[in-house]
Amino acid sequence: MTSAQYPSYKDVDAFIDVTRLRALDGFITQRLRDRLAADRPFYTGPFLLEEDAPDRPGSRMIELAQSREPENYYDLDRTEIWEPSPEAAEFAPLMAFIATLPFAATGRMLIMYDPDGRAVPAHKDHDSIDLCHEFIWFRTNLGKPFYMLDPATGARDYVAGHAAWFDTVNQFHGADASGELSFSIRVDGIFNDAFRAQIPYPSDNRAAAASAWASVA
Repeated sequence: MTSAQYPSYKDVDAFIDVTRLRALDGFITQRLRDRLAADRPFYTGPFLLEEDAPDRPGSRMIELAQSREPENYYDLDRTEIWEPSPEAAEFAPLMAFIATLPFAATGRMLIMYDPDGRAVPAHKDHDSIDLCHEFIWFRTNLGKPFYMLDPATGARDYVAGHAAWFDTVNQFHGADASGELSFSIRVDGIFNDAFRAQIPYPSDNRAAAASAWASVA
Protein backbone atom coordinates (compact mmCIF):
# COMPACT_ATOMS: atom_id res chain seq x y z
CA MET A 1 0.00 0.00 0.00
CA THR A 2 1.30 3.43 -0.92
CA SER A 3 2.10 5.59 2.10
CA ALA A 4 0.89 9.19 2.22
CA GLN A 5 3.34 12.07 2.21
CA TYR A 6 2.62 15.57 3.46
CA PRO A 7 1.92 18.28 2.56
CA SER A 8 0.21 17.07 -0.59
CA TYR A 9 -2.89 17.11 -2.74
CA LYS A 10 -4.07 15.17 -5.77
CA ASP A 11 -4.36 17.31 -8.88
CA VAL A 12 -7.51 16.23 -10.72
CA ASP A 13 -7.41 18.61 -13.69
CA ALA A 14 -7.00 15.61 -15.98
CA PHE A 15 -10.39 14.25 -14.88
CA ILE A 16 -12.47 17.36 -15.54
CA ASP A 17 -13.20 19.71 -18.45
CA VAL A 18 -10.87 22.59 -17.50
CA THR A 19 -11.77 24.58 -20.62
CA ARG A 20 -15.44 24.53 -19.71
CA LEU A 21 -14.60 25.40 -16.10
CA ARG A 22 -12.48 28.41 -17.07
CA ALA A 23 -15.28 29.64 -19.34
CA LEU A 24 -17.46 30.05 -16.22
CA ASP A 25 -15.10 32.58 -14.66
CA GLY A 26 -16.78 35.77 -15.84
CA PHE A 27 -20.27 34.48 -15.09
CA ILE A 28 -19.48 33.41 -11.51
CA THR A 29 -17.41 36.53 -10.82
CA GLN A 30 -20.31 38.78 -11.81
CA ARG A 31 -22.82 36.77 -9.79
CA LEU A 32 -20.62 37.08 -6.71
CA ARG A 33 -20.12 40.83 -7.21
CA ASP A 34 -23.90 41.23 -7.41
CA ARG A 35 -24.39 39.42 -4.09
CA LEU A 36 -21.49 40.72 -1.96
CA ALA A 37 -21.73 39.70 1.67
CA ALA A 38 -25.38 38.66 1.58
CA ASP A 39 -24.49 35.08 2.46
CA ARG A 40 -23.54 33.05 5.54
CA PRO A 41 -20.05 33.60 6.94
CA PHE A 42 -17.59 30.82 6.17
CA TYR A 43 -16.67 28.84 9.30
CA THR A 44 -13.34 27.01 9.40
CA GLY A 45 -14.47 24.72 12.22
CA PRO A 46 -12.68 24.31 15.55
CA PHE A 47 -9.53 22.56 14.27
CA LEU A 48 -7.33 25.60 13.71
CA LEU A 49 -3.55 25.41 13.64
CA GLU A 50 -3.32 28.56 15.76
CA GLU A 51 -5.85 28.75 18.59
CA ASP A 52 -6.21 32.52 18.36
CA ALA A 53 -6.79 32.55 14.59
CA PRO A 54 -10.28 33.68 13.52
CA ASP A 55 -12.65 30.81 12.74
CA ARG A 56 -14.77 33.20 10.67
CA PRO A 57 -12.11 35.01 8.64
CA GLY A 58 -14.52 37.14 6.61
CA SER A 59 -15.27 34.95 3.61
CA ARG A 60 -18.82 33.87 2.73
CA MET A 61 -20.61 30.74 1.55
CA ILE A 62 -23.27 30.08 -1.05
CA GLU A 63 -24.86 26.71 -0.49
CA LEU A 64 -25.90 25.15 -3.79
CA ALA A 65 -27.33 22.13 -1.96
CA GLN A 66 -29.23 21.89 1.30
CA SER A 67 -29.69 18.99 3.70
CA ARG A 68 -33.07 17.71 4.81
CA GLU A 69 -31.56 16.92 8.22
CA PRO A 70 -29.92 19.09 10.91
CA GLU A 71 -26.50 20.39 9.91
CA ASN A 72 -23.73 17.86 10.55
CA TYR A 73 -20.30 18.08 8.92
CA TYR A 74 -19.96 14.30 8.97
CA ASP A 75 -22.95 14.03 6.60
CA LEU A 76 -21.42 15.80 3.61
CA ASP A 77 -21.34 12.58 1.61
CA ARG A 78 -24.75 11.21 2.63
CA THR A 79 -26.05 12.01 -0.81
CA GLU A 80 -29.57 10.80 -0.08
CA ILE A 81 -30.26 13.71 2.31
CA TRP A 82 -29.06 16.53 0.02
CA GLU A 83 -31.07 18.40 -2.60
CA PRO A 84 -30.47 21.54 -4.70
CA SER A 85 -30.97 24.79 -2.82
CA PRO A 86 -32.87 27.82 -4.17
CA GLU A 87 -29.46 29.38 -4.94
CA ALA A 88 -28.65 26.57 -7.36
CA ALA A 89 -30.96 28.08 -10.00
CA GLU A 90 -28.96 31.32 -9.89
CA PHE A 91 -25.85 29.36 -10.82
CA ALA A 92 -27.39 27.06 -13.43
CA PRO A 93 -24.32 26.97 -15.75
CA LEU A 94 -22.15 25.98 -12.77
CA MET A 95 -24.63 23.27 -11.81
CA ALA A 96 -24.48 21.96 -15.38
CA PHE A 97 -20.69 21.78 -15.08
CA ILE A 98 -20.92 19.99 -11.71
CA ALA A 99 -23.07 17.35 -13.42
CA THR A 100 -20.04 16.44 -15.59
CA LEU A 101 -17.73 15.73 -12.63
CA PRO A 102 -16.81 12.12 -11.78
CA PHE A 103 -19.47 11.55 -9.12
CA ALA A 104 -22.05 8.79 -8.91
CA ALA A 105 -24.04 11.14 -6.64
CA THR A 106 -23.47 14.51 -5.00
CA GLY A 107 -24.03 15.78 -1.48
CA ARG A 108 -23.03 19.21 -0.25
CA MET A 109 -22.13 21.77 -2.94
CA LEU A 110 -20.61 25.04 -1.80
CA ILE A 111 -19.13 28.26 -3.20
CA MET A 112 -16.65 29.92 -0.83
CA TYR A 113 -15.84 33.54 -1.67
CA ASP A 114 -14.39 36.71 -0.22
CA PRO A 115 -14.88 40.10 -1.93
CA ASP A 116 -11.71 41.34 -0.23
CA GLY A 117 -9.57 38.24 -0.71
CA ARG A 118 -8.62 37.87 2.95
CA ALA A 119 -6.47 35.01 4.23
CA VAL A 120 -8.13 31.82 5.50
CA PRO A 121 -6.25 30.48 8.56
CA ALA A 122 -4.76 26.99 8.35
CA HIS A 123 -7.25 24.43 9.64
CA LYS A 124 -8.40 20.84 9.41
CA ASP A 125 -11.99 19.97 8.54
CA HIS A 126 -12.57 17.21 11.09
CA ASP A 127 -10.71 14.72 13.27
CA SER A 128 -11.95 11.29 12.13
CA ILE A 129 -9.18 9.40 10.31
CA ASP A 130 -11.68 6.71 9.34
CA LEU A 131 -13.87 9.15 7.41
CA CYS A 132 -12.72 10.00 3.90
CA HIS A 133 -14.88 12.65 2.30
CA GLU A 134 -14.89 12.25 -1.46
CA PHE A 135 -14.93 15.72 -2.94
CA ILE A 136 -13.46 17.93 -5.63
CA TRP A 137 -12.27 21.44 -4.81
CA PHE A 138 -12.03 23.63 -7.90
CA ARG A 139 -11.75 27.20 -9.15
CA THR A 140 -12.35 29.00 -12.43
CA ASN A 141 -9.14 31.04 -12.15
CA LEU A 142 -5.87 30.78 -10.25
CA GLY A 143 -6.31 33.89 -8.13
CA LYS A 144 -6.86 32.14 -4.78
CA PRO A 145 -3.51 31.12 -3.22
CA PHE A 146 -4.66 27.84 -1.65
CA TYR A 147 -2.23 25.55 0.15
CA MET A 148 -1.70 22.39 2.20
CA LEU A 149 0.57 22.80 5.22
CA ASP A 150 2.91 20.53 7.16
CA PRO A 151 3.02 22.19 10.59
CA ALA A 152 6.10 20.21 11.62
CA THR A 153 8.24 21.81 8.91
CA GLY A 154 6.16 24.82 7.85
CA ALA A 155 6.28 23.53 4.26
CA ARG A 156 3.39 24.61 2.05
CA ASP A 157 2.20 22.88 -1.09
CA TYR A 158 0.15 25.34 -3.15
CA VAL A 159 -2.48 24.03 -5.54
CA ALA A 160 -1.12 24.84 -8.97
CA GLY A 161 -4.05 23.84 -11.16
CA HIS A 162 -7.79 24.29 -11.23
CA ALA A 163 -9.00 21.24 -9.33
CA ALA A 164 -7.81 19.10 -6.45
CA TRP A 165 -8.74 16.49 -3.87
CA PHE A 166 -6.86 16.53 -0.58
CA ASP A 167 -6.59 15.00 2.87
CA THR A 168 -8.50 17.32 5.22
CA VAL A 169 -7.68 15.40 8.42
CA ASN A 170 -3.96 14.59 8.56
CA GLN A 171 -2.76 17.97 7.32
CA PHE A 172 -3.86 21.58 7.53
CA HIS A 173 -5.02 23.73 4.63
CA GLY A 174 -5.73 27.42 4.14
CA ALA A 175 -5.35 30.36 1.79
CA ASP A 176 -3.12 33.41 1.61
CA ALA A 177 -4.62 36.85 1.14
CA SER A 178 -5.07 37.97 -2.46
CA GLY A 179 -6.45 41.46 -1.80
CA GLU A 180 -9.25 41.06 -4.34
CA LEU A 181 -12.31 38.93 -4.96
CA SER A 182 -11.33 35.28 -4.66
CA PHE A 183 -13.45 32.14 -4.66
CA SER A 184 -13.46 28.40 -4.96
CA ILE A 185 -16.09 25.68 -5.13
CA ARG A 186 -16.27 22.36 -3.32
CA VAL A 187 -18.54 19.48 -4.28
CA ASP A 188 -18.86 16.49 -1.95
CA GLY A 189 -20.44 13.18 -2.79
CA ILE A 190 -19.60 9.65 -3.90
CA PHE A 191 -17.06 9.26 -6.69
CA ASN A 192 -18.12 7.08 -9.60
CA ASP A 193 -16.64 3.60 -9.99
CA ALA A 194 -14.17 4.55 -12.73
CA PHE A 195 -12.68 7.34 -10.62
CA ARG A 196 -12.67 5.28 -7.42
CA ALA A 197 -10.86 2.43 -9.15
CA GLN A 198 -7.75 4.61 -9.46
CA ILE A 199 -7.56 5.57 -5.77
CA PRO A 200 -5.27 3.58 -3.41
CA TYR A 201 -7.57 3.67 -0.40
CA PRO A 202 -5.59 2.81 2.77
CA SER A 203 -6.81 -0.08 4.90
CA ASP A 204 -6.61 2.21 7.92
CA ASN A 205 -6.52 6.01 8.19
CA ARG A 206 -8.87 6.14 5.21
CA ALA A 207 -8.82 9.94 5.34
CA ALA A 208 -5.28 9.77 3.90
CA ALA A 209 -6.50 8.40 0.54
CA ALA A 210 -5.95 11.61 -1.45
CA SER A 211 -2.41 12.04 -0.16
CA ALA A 212 -1.66 8.36 -0.76
CA TRP A 213 -2.79 8.81 -4.35
CA ALA A 214 -0.75 11.99 -4.70
CA SER A 215 2.31 10.06 -3.49
CA VAL A 216 2.11 7.59 -6.38
CA ALA A 217 4.88 8.50 -8.83
